[in-house]
Amino acid sequence: MAIFDDEPKKKARPHEIGQDLSLLSVGELSERIGILRDEIARLEAELKTKDNTKSAAEALFRRG
Repeated sequence: MAIFDDEPKKKARPHEIGQDLSLLSVGELSERIGILRDEIARLEAELKTKDNTKSAAEALFRRG
């Protein structure tokens, strides 16, 4: 906690792959799991978008 209200608050460090988890609390672990699940969903959505684009391009060139 900051001594004075105008002091910047420390930002939580993002999760790092391979990081020592023994120092994290149950709440911190749960929070990181949620963050990682959200990131997985974001990556899967991007992958689906790219697959759709690739399929559309392949279909276009198959016609010609």
